Amino acid sequence: MRSSRWTALGVLSATGLMTILDGSIVTVAMPAIQKDLGFSPAELSWIVNAYLIPFGGLLLLAGRLGDLIGRRTMFLAGNVIFTLASLLAGAATGPGLLVAARFLQGVGSALASAVVLGILVTLFTEPAERGRAIAIFSFTGAAGASIGQVLGGVLTDALSWPWIFFINAPIGIVTVALALRVLPADRGIGLAAGADVIGAVLVTAGLMLGIYTVVKVEEHGWLAAHTLGLGAVSVALLAAFVLRQAAAKAPLMPLRILRSRNVVGANLAQMLTLSGMFAFQILVALHMQRVIGYGALETGLAMLPAAVGIGSISLFVSARLSARFGARAVLLAGLPMLFGAMVLLTQIPVNADYVIHLLPAMVLISGGGLVLPALATLGMSGARESDAGLASGLFNTTQQVGMAIGVAVLSTMAASRTGELLAAGAGQAAALTGGYRLAFAISAGLLLAAFAVALVVLRRPVPAADRPAQEEALEVSPAA
Repeated sequence: MRSSRWTALGVLSATGLMTILDGSIVTVAMPAIQKDLGFSPAELSWIVNAYLIPFGGLLLLAGRLGDLIGRRTMFLAGNVIFTLASLLAGAATGPGLLVAARFLQGVGSALASAVVLGILVTLFTEPAERGRAIAIFSFTGAAGASIGQVLGGVLTDALSWPWIFFINAPIGIVTVALALRVLPADRGIGLAAGADVIGAVLVTAGLMLGIYTVVKVEEHGWLAAHTLGLGAVSVALLAAFVLRQAAAKAPLMPLRILRSRNVVGANLAQMLTLSGMFAFQILVALHMQRVIGYGALETGLAMLPAAVGIGSISLFVSARLSARFGARAVLLAGLPMLFGAMVLLTQIPVNADYVIHLLPAMVLISGGGLVLPALATLGMSGARESDAGLASGLFNTTQQVGMAIGVAVLSTMAASRTGELLAAGAGQAAALTGGYRLAFAISAGLLLAAFAVALVVLRRPVPAADRPAQEEALEVSPAA
């Protein structure tokens, strides 16, 4: 039983790796895809957006459906859809077919990813083992982001762009085969316990529209009628969903989950953290390519020290520190490291030297190996077993929303500042650097806000053995 649980963790981690990998691997191959399939510049962004919108929009619904019909069933369905959609994407002969395949990939990723943490916390109930399991899962996520950039360049250059999708097929087949053997069969609590169709439509439409609005901000601007109008509709749909959940006899999302300080605080801190970390994950790579002159593969390799640092700390340090000091303390130790990395990057010069100006930030960003597992532990700590899929879906939703906000806010501010500097007579490299510096400063502010949330809102989780007697105190009392 013990060995099968760790094999199951490997299966869950493989899905997490595929999901993160697919989000980053495609960016390197986009010029080749544009050339072969005839995408216009305006259409090209839909290679990414068609994946992100259903992925972020369906996570909350998929997480709750996992609680209702079985998390194993939802996990298997998501992997099958994702694998078939990957084959369709690799075989695409035109823009329309590829965008449709990417949408289906997003649907599959949402179904599978939404329940991963829910399955994990029911497999590993002892705090120390759970900490190690979450650390390993976080490690694969960190690895996937960096491997995607390197692997995308290698596959596109050595073979061709379809292989960035075809590579998912063998991973998906093995994952499904192993999942059938090692994941525990759970029947769920039944659709009657939460079959709120109206609520499902409201939350899915609200999230999808909200994410669409955010990812299109760079094109339309924050104050454009397009942005304000769609944003208002998205907020109205989500507000209607909350009101529906408060009144429904069988709500899709029981609002009791929001009574846990740790669930609310961890999700808010995660949203702020990932919004801020976008500046490192994307803008540093853009600076390397557009200012310093690195190629795609060279950029991926230059980012490896950060991935190795995050992965090593996640795998070998985070769980031990959490077991001894608590996840909240570990989070509060890791966030200042990320903040320090962004402060260093606000001083990056035009003619940056990798060892002097970038490597120190790479070292500090390793604090993500403390932050990410701690957030996952805290985000799942206040959820009942019957709500584990919902809590997992909620946590993954705020993750995607945080990254989407980071893309919109930091990219837009960087581009605006670059335009101002160009208009003032600055050279291209200096203008780009000035824009990135502003984005890094905003990122530092977001990380500081995440630290404040963690300090004020979060509390050390009550051990599972003590929870039955203290559950109400944990979930309701501000002093719990």
